[in-house]
Amino acid sequence: MFILMFITMIFFMISCIFIFLSFLISKKSYLDREKCSPFECGLDPKCLPRIPFSLHFFLITMIFLIFDIEIALILPMIISFKMTNFILWWKISSFFIIILLIGLYHEWNQNMLNWII
Repeated sequence: MFILMFITMIFFMISCIFIFLSFLISKKSYLDREKCSPFECGLDPKCLPRIPFSLHFFLITMIFLIFDIEIALILPMIISFKMTNFILWWKISSFFIIILLIGLYHEWNQNMLNWII
């Protein structure tokens, strides 16, 4: 039991030494102006380093993901057509497609499908 505790203490001490050394070695200097500025082929940057985020592009991406997932949900409906009751299958499928069409109409009505730069 004493040997196990001794080995654990040695590993703990070694890990503490490595953590302390990593803090000493990786000490960053935030006072240097040249290191804080973005690097563009050795020249001073002419514009902001960040590109403004396009909310419209994000919304188009979300619409694509939603319709992509809905297509993944429609494909098993086609496969399960022969194994289920036709009337129940038709009600569920038509309800799902009507919800999709209402969502598409709403997006079209809000002009979300027009690409505006």
